[in-house]
Formats: sequence, structure tokens, C-alpha cells
Amino acid sequence: MGKVYSSIEPPLQEWIRQQHLFFVATAPLSGSGHINCSPKDAASFRVMDEHTVAYQDQTGSGVETIAHLKENGRIVVMFCSFEKVPKILRLYGKGEVVLPENPEFMSLKKAFPKRSGTRSIIKIHVERIADACGYGVPLYDYIGERDVLEKWAFQKGEEGVAEYRAQNNVVSIDGLEGM
Repeated sequence: MGKVYSSIEPPLQEWIRQQHLFFVATAPLSGSGHINCSPKDAASFRVMDEHTVAYQDQTGSGVETIAHLKENGRIVVMFCSFEKVPKILRLYGKGEVVLPENPEFMSLKKAFPKRSGTRSIIKIHVERIADACGYGVPLYDYIGERDVLEKWAFQKGEEGVAEYRAQNNVVSIDGLEGM
């Protein structure tokens, strides 16, 4: 049923491009800390090469992924098909937070859609690539993208988004360093 891959091969890259949604999961080192799992818009995801992926991180109400990556780097990305052929794909790796002040940010940013409120690029060095059948995943019809977050960030403007981050993205729910 499931298969482990040595790289993100072209057929997997094509399958990833066809997905509308992915999930990111991270955890702190502390066993009493909170595990985080967040859904993301797949339009913000890019395969950079056969062992590197990245996604555009938007300003949000929390900063768990950033805090966990700063603490320990562990991350898993999961795609699952809700349409047609069932499949689950997990990309395990070490993530890094590329902030706007990092010189690499500008070159990475070119690969993504222009969006208000982008706070970082999450770059992942993929160490394990594995799929599973996905037979238990229900079928859903894709209707479209939500534009609420983009409109919110645009209306706040750069200064308003920066102020929001200063109030809400400084530390994680477990008190780890965020932004």
C-alpha cells in the first residue's frame, strides 16, 4: 500500500501541484507542550527541488510553527487527496524560518503569489517522503479559495499587520520565542 520515496519525484511534484490544501504539523520539545497542526492553502506551496520544499507563511493568530521550528526544526507536511484517486503524502524534515530581513527571503518570495501579510517563508529540507493509500479520506468537492485573510492584511496595511504581529506573534502558546 504505502511507499517510501528517495526524492520528490516528478510524478509526486505533479500530484502536489494538483492539491488545494495541505497540513503542517510541528511540536515543541517539551512533552507538556502543545502539538500544532495547521491547514494551509496549497497555492502557497512550492517544491524547490527533489529534497526541498517551501511555503509562504501568512500572518495569523498564532505563531506555533515558527516557534517550534526555531526551537527544534521538526516538521511534517501532509497532503491528502479529497478528489479522484485516494492518496496521502507526508514530507518529513527540518524546517527553517526565512524572515524578510534574511537575504534569501527576496529570492524565495519570487516563487510565490504576491500577498499582503506574508510574514515568512518556511523552507523545509525533506528527509523522508512517504505515501499511504488514503482509502479512509472522504470525497469532497473543491469550491474555491477564501480571500478573507488577504483582505484583512490588505486593509490593515503594513503598519497594522506589523502591530498585530507585535501583539499576537511574539511568543507561542507555550511561551516559546515567535517573531
